[in-house]
Amino acid sequence: MSFDRENLESVLKRRFFYAPAFDLYGGVSGLYDYGPPGCALQANIVDLWRKHFVLEEDMLEVDCTMLTPYEVLKTSGHVDKFADWMCRDPATGEIFRVDHLVEEVLESRLKGDKEARGLAAEPDKSEEKKRKKKVKEIKAVKLDDETVAEIESVLAQIDGYSGPQLGELMKKYNITNPATGGPLSEPLEFNLMFETAIGPSGQLKGYLRPETAQGQFLNFNKLLESNNQKMPFASASIGKSFRNEISPRSGLLRVREFLMAEIEHFVDPLDKSHPRFVEVADTKLRLLNKNTQQEGRTDIDEMTIGEAVKAGVVDNETLGYFLARIYLFLIRIGIKPDRLRFRQHMSNEMAHYAADCWDAELQTSYGWIECVGCADRSAYDLTVHSNRTNEKLVVRQTRETPLVTEDYEVELDKKKFGPKFKKDGKKIETYLTSRSQDELESLAAELDEKLKITVTVEGVDAPVEVEKELISISRKKKLDHIREFTPNVIEPSFGIGRILYSLMEHSFYIRPGSESRAVLSFPPLVAPTKVLLVPISNDEKFGPFLRQISAALRRVGISSKVDDSSATIGRRYARNDELGTPFGITVDFDTLADKSITLRERDSTKQVRGSIEEVVKAVQSMVAVEPVSWEEGTANLTPFTSEAEE
Repeated sequence: MSFDRENLESVLKRRFFYAPAFDLYGGVSGLYDYGPPGCALQANIVDLWRKHFVLEEDMLEVDCTMLTPYEVLKTSGHVDKFADWMCRDPATGEIFRVDHLVEEVLESRLKGDKEARGLAAEPDKSEEKKRKKKVKEIKAVKLDDETVAEIESVLAQIDGYSGPQLGELMKKYNITNPATGGPLSEPLEFNLMFETAIGPSGQLKGYLRPETAQGQFLNFNKLLESNNQKMPFASASIGKSFRNEISPRSGLLRVREFLMAEIEHFVDPLDKSHPRFVEVADTKLRLLNKNTQQEGRTDIDEMTIGEAVKAGVVDNETLGYFLARIYLFLIRIGIKPDRLRFRQHMSNEMAHYAADCWDAELQTSYGWIECVGCADRSAYDLTVHSNRTNEKLVVRQTRETPLVTEDYEVELDKKKFGPKFKKDGKKIETYLTSRSQDELESLAAELDEKLKITVTVEGVDAPVEVEKELISISRKKKLDHIREFTPNVIEPSFGIGRILYSLMEHSFYIRPGSESRAVLSFPPLVAPTKVLLVPISNDEKFGPFLRQISAALRRVGISSKVDDSSATIGRRYARNDELGTPFGITVDFDTLADKSITLRERDSTKQVRGSIEEVVKAVQSMVAVEPVSWEEGTANLTPFTSEAEE
């Protein structure tokens, strides 16, 4: 049976996994509230993330403020570059994100071509119904083979196009407003950050953070000290981030407020090996490399991460180690391996400072969705913040063998320098002593030739002339016992909401033989509630047993829920299958006689019977951090047959 997104969304809405925020007031696009099962599912995913990464890798977790001053994000490049391309319909005022519009229109034309050729295109019953504005029905139009190949090539490279290139594609393929057919404006850049003012005066300009990374970079020296000055090490942060999406849709996949979990792994730029790489070297990943995309193809290479690093497909061991660990985490929470790939950023898509970057993409009914990014950001962030603040964000290590260096050094005649430049003296001195070796070499040559140097110093009104009698710039030999370097950063960045929604799609199915019985087959480890407690009837005699079982489960940290409604047991099971509850415990009349209870497994609907202690122990083993299978966990219990599923 093909996937029915409308059916899934009906279940998620009815059972309040999440819902549009401010619904009573008409809602605000891109903002959502999580209900009880959604909160529990997200909390369990985050808890496992902490165990899988923070605990396993001995990371240093921080929680930084969401309000960020303008200067910080100006320095990091977000003010100038954190933007997407948008276009507007002048007639209706409707705004579109250009890359998504081009992708959607071209994909719909390929779909129309398949329909025209009589091929089986996968149905998507909810695509048009979910649009708030009426969209014209896609007509089945046959394309010639050359155009089909051309469009497929464009779609394979869609993430790498610049704004002007997207504008050319709009002209070439006559892309207009899908709802009205009206013309659209040229692409314009739109900064995605939410601007705000900090303090009552409004003079301190700021933004809601678009990521959690900058707080980790700014606290680098404190983190290094917390790690006893040892390298390499990693910090981690989980918290809300904000992006003012141009046209948010697709539910939790494109929102304006979302939970992120980010890691900054600081590593020596001269040694990007990883001591635990051997543990994951044989992990097989599905890779879509940049060369394949640039050729207009989307062919997947399956290889171990060890092979990928050795062949240079993945830049280094530490980056490869985290790609494998990301894969293992996603599989562990229930993502389907055949619907997970790692796509490498193309050369024209990758940030100028990045050595390599891969996205973990999950296949959903909306297509391939980026859910985790993993980048080697080199030393960019620490370097720009250090330059802006004049604070060193570096690591200092004692050399085993001292290094002989011969560098240019600046010496000033302080007795004459101070009186000459007075209040500007400190600014000029700071400027001169902070020059690079190349700059000092040029200044030394100028000083020898002209017997003075002329420099422009920020904060000083006019160019400054410094005569030779005030300054000396010469090369001097010295023994360097300390190696000082700016670490590189490997950054895995997780969009928790996107992962959560993709997991819902990957876990959803309709029970065979019953179109109305939906199931969310979450792994027990992340399921919102682990156990459903069901009395055979609402007879008060069952109350003490339900309380005893519930208390026993609580003592071992297992969440449970009692359903003592008048519905049939089969109906009560079905309602909780929709919530993803993996196990059900039934208390019946035999319990009154011998204190035995029945344990049911959600997906197979198999049942076993045993004492309260035996059943609780079995459940505990199957919801543990390293869980056992149903067969292993219930090996000592007695198989049981019931007609309760009818």
